[in-house]
Amino acid sequence: MSASTPARKYAFRWELLGDLRLGRPNIGPITSIHAYRLMQFTLRDVLEQTVGTEQTDQIFYNAGKLAGQQFYQNALKPMHELNEFIRELALTLREWGIGIMRVEKLDIEQGEIILTVSEDLDCSGLPEIDTEICVYDEGFICGLLESFTGLSFKVKEIDCWCTGDRTCRFRAELISPRK
Repeated sequence: MSASTPARKYAFRWELLGDLRLGRPNIGPITSIHAYRLMQFTLRDVLEQTVGTEQTDQIFYNAGKLAGQQFYQNALKPMHELNEFIRELALTLREWGIGIMRVEKLDIEQGEIILTVSEDLDCSGLPEIDTEICVYDEGFICGLLESFTGLSFKVKEIDCWCTGDRTCRFRAELISPRK
């Protein structure tokens, strides 16, 4: 770090999740989805007012990607087989209460993965607003896939609870598919 670059105050590290047995001995590690969404959507609103929608979406995607990378490194066991990765990821996402993941299409040779996440944290149960809102989830999935494969992906939500669907569906495309 150069002398002109200020130190980052909140650089993420897994330890920032804390020791919840020590810090919340009575309440424990579980919280309300309302509390999570209150934080997410008020933060999103303030960011949109400050930097605009497009930049806010990029920030949420990048934050989700960092979270996916950290989740892969810290919450999943080391794996080498794709089927094992998918199985363990689905199990861990459900155990953490993040959502119920299912893979609909898995074609690594063509560079395309379609997966769904039902009962997700971000939007399941929200009113219809005619726009997909799970940008953080797009980044999260991207971070997970890139961490496991070592390849670059672009992830886009193609169906969302908020557009009338009852599950969120994501398309992950390899940025430069294998030949």
